[in-house]
Amino acid sequence: MPSTRDIRRRIKSVKSTAQITKAMQLVAAAKMKKAQDQANNGRAYAELMNKVLVSLRDGVEESTHAYFSEGKGSKTLVLAITSDKGLCGALNTNLLKKLLSTKIEGEVDYVTIGRKGAQSLARLRKSLIADFPLKDPAKFLELRPVGKFIQQKFLTGEYRRVLVAFNNFINTVTIVPSVEQLLPVDKVTLGGKRSYEADHVAASPDAATLPQYTFEPDAATVFDSVLPQYVNNTIFQMLLEARASEHSSRMVAMKNATDNAKQMLKDLSLEYNKLRQAAITNELLEITTAKMALE
Repeated sequence: MPSTRDIRRRIKSVKSTAQITKAMQLVAAAKMKKAQDQANNGRAYAELMNKVLVSLRDGVEESTHAYFSEGKGSKTLVLAITSDKGLCGALNTNLLKKLLSTKIEGEVDYVTIGRKGAQSLARLRKSLIADFPLKDPAKFLELRPVGKFIQQKFLTGEYRRVLVAFNNFINTVTIVPSVEQLLPVDKVTLGGKRSYEADHVAASPDAATLPQYTFEPDAATVFDSVLPQYVNNTIFQMLLEARASEHSSRMVAMKNATDNAKQMLKDLSLEYNKLRQAAITNELLEITTAKMALE
């Protein structure tokens, strides 16, 4: 049985831990609000751009642009977006489980954003061809080299398609690990839903029902300008979703840690008081017994 001195030491240690987790909770909450606003503000533009390009893909021949058709190779390139730091619950673990459980035909090469993903894939001896460390908060200009690298790899024809694994932010307590196809251009789910799904009910829509677009000066020139920008913007939006998920998960994890520390303090204080009361009772019994022996 621990002594009262041991319990006092544990109480002091738990109090220090609770102060740290409380401070980390407040910091994560401040970052979470900014990250959530960034993700929500950019989602409408990313969804509309994806909707337009998917509609264009359905209305033109695949040979119109390389981004509309699968590459000639048999390999798949996967971009995994994880966090640099831990203490955010099972966020990264759930994402990697989702990624590794997804059936991908042929060989797979990985590109990572975030140290946790790179470390995990390296431990699993996966083919990791590039890692891009990005600071928080994310900036679009810093992300452009990632988009350029992925597009160059896809255009070589070595990779059949490009997938992105990221945590889709729904709300503070609901985060969905997602694996979405980036190239060739396909429907992408952001925020856990496709707002335009009703526009694509049929598996193969009739070309007559699709919107009619006029290209100036021509379709090839427009696609060459718009599609690289689409890839960069979509990756950036996915990164914003992942960062909002990270800060939300860390805030929730630190709040749970603080609550657990407070409950542990109550339990330790109760145990300490019981031992102290037992010691006092024993001392009173010894005094009473000694007095009775002297009478």
